[in-house]
Amino acid sequence: MRKNNAVNRAAAALAGGVLLLTGVVLLVLPGPGLLLVLAGLVVLSRQFPAVGRYVDPVRDRALRAAADSVASPLRLAGSVLAGTGLLAAGAVWGFVPALPFGGWATGTGLILSGLILLSLLVWSRHRLRTAE
Repeated sequence: MRKNNAVNRAAAALAGGVLLLTGVVLLVLPGPGLLLVLAGLVVLSRQFPAVGRYVDPVRDRALRAAADSVASPLRLAGSVLAGTGLLAAGAVWGFVPALPFGGWATGTGLILSGLILLSLLVWSRHRLRTAE
């Protein structure tokens, strides 16, 4: 039983750490960085209670940023444009391997970021409408 608990704890620490680090990277790159930071903190806080004190402030900031991204038609259009731009850039990087970091590894990452962004926009818009 102890071995299983240690494996679960290590898996949660690895998953939470990967989510957290990916979120930190996406704070400066295109993608839902703050939401991934929040997901990493939530996963880590279940195994390490001391991390829990960071969850609520990051949750508040992430939800506020999500609501702000769909608050006005101009912001919503810009966010949708950014998401479709990521999808297009991913396709270009996938089909043109001569580009710097060209190939499907980069292209898939960009496409995945675009899909996540567009999904989060739909979720944010739905959440904003039900709150009204």
